This record gives sequence, C-alpha cells and structure tokens, in this order.
Amino acid sequence: MTAIDANNNFDYGKLFMIRPILNLRKKRILIDVDTQRDFFLADGQMCVRNHRRVLANIRRVMAWARHEHIRVISTALIHSPHDHQEPYCRIGTEGVRKLRYTLRHHHVTFDADDSTDLPRENVQDAEQIVLLKRTVDPFDEPRAERVLTETKANELIVVGGPTETSVLFTVLGLLIRQKNVIVVYDAIGSLDKNAAQVALRKMQAKGAKLLDTRSLFGASSLKIVGACNCDRCRGRLASISKHQTR
Repeated sequence: MTAIDANNNFDYGKLFMIRPILNLRKKRILIDVDTQRDFFLADGQMCVRNHRRVLANIRRVMAWARHEHIRVISTALIHSPHDHQEPYCRIGTEGVRKLRYTLRHHHVTFDADDSTDLPRENVQDAEQIVLLKRTVDPFDEPRAERVLTETKANELIVVGGPTETSVLFTVLGLLIRQKNVIVVYDAIGSLDKNAAQVALRKMQAKGAKLLDTRSLFGASSLKIVGACNCDRCRGRLASISKHQTR
C-alpha cells in the first residue's frame, strides 16, 4: 500500500494507516540484577524476604522474556574469597552462582577487570550478557557502565535484588542516562522492608515506572518455584501444616 496516488499526490489517510504499523513492536531489554543463590535461596548468606513469591515472579518474567525473544543483560555481584566483611557472593562458592533459570543457553559472561572491551563476535548473537561487578553499583565497572549506557531500547525492564542496594543503584544510573525504566516491583527482593519502600519511592520520583508482573504480561499458572530446597518453595508447606495439626 502506498501513500501516493496515481497523480503523485499524498493520500494522508493511507499515510496515517502505515505509520502505526512501523511502531507496533517496542524494543525491550530485561535487566536482571544479581539473581544469585546467596540472595534468593533460603540457605543463602543474604536471602531476601518473601523469597518464594519473588522467585516465582522472577521465573515468570524470565519465561515471558524468553517467549518474546527479549534479550537479557544480567549483573552478578562477586566478592573475594578472602573478604571477611562481605561473606556472601564469594568467588568459588555456590552462593555466587546465578539461579539456573536466569541463564539463557546462548549467554556470554564478562569479568570485572576494569576493561571496556566488548568483542563483537561474542555479543552479536548472544541472548544474554552477564556482567560481573565488584560493588552494588554496576556503573562502577567500566565494561558494565559501557554496556548499560550504550544499550538502545524503548523500555528497560528491571527484576532481581536487593531492592535497596543493587536495584536502586542500577535503576538510578539508568535514569540518569535518560533510559525508560520499568521496575517490576513484585519481582524484586529486599532485605529490609522499610528501606525497600524508600528505595522504590526514590526510583519512582526520578522517573521509573512501577509495574507488577500481571500488568506486564498477564496472569501465570506457576505455583511451585522449584529452585530452592526449602519446604515452602518445593510446595511442601501445606502438607506439613496438615500433618502438624492432626
């Protein structure tokens, strides 16, 4: 269909019919913040509150992003095994590992090494980029700062945790760089409820949009998380309660 008629005149009606089609598909990128075992499993060194609910929603978002072919940029916090002040996410421990369903098959991981290099052959076809970082602020790492700053998308969708540290620094850094940020508030875990509420208000005041998973992509039937070995996450809580009340 053309917007020019046989006499080479513009048909503005047809022009306005064409334009929305070109803008129907938004480019979205999922920003996955520190979804590591120490933060999100019951036996982790710094497990977030309400981890079962948060894990279920993170898993929903990950499944939705995979279905919609949305690329993922992940951050992962690392501490030295000799760091006695930060006994979590230590290199070489189980706790530093990402949750299994937060990793795509075709992913590439970049170390925290003060470099800004991004080999094109490594990132061009990757479904997911994992950026290691040594502090809660990813913009302290040169390579992570470059990736997040140069990312072009209509919407950056944020999940992960903790809300009051890593998520807060990530979102504020993106907003400073004029990014359009959506925080999925029921898919971010926090260590302290009051501090998390303050952090969410800061993010919203700076321009972030707050949505829940239902508003983002609708309802989901996922009931059991399956990533954590605690009774609640493995769906055993109801049966245990019945047994104890007999």
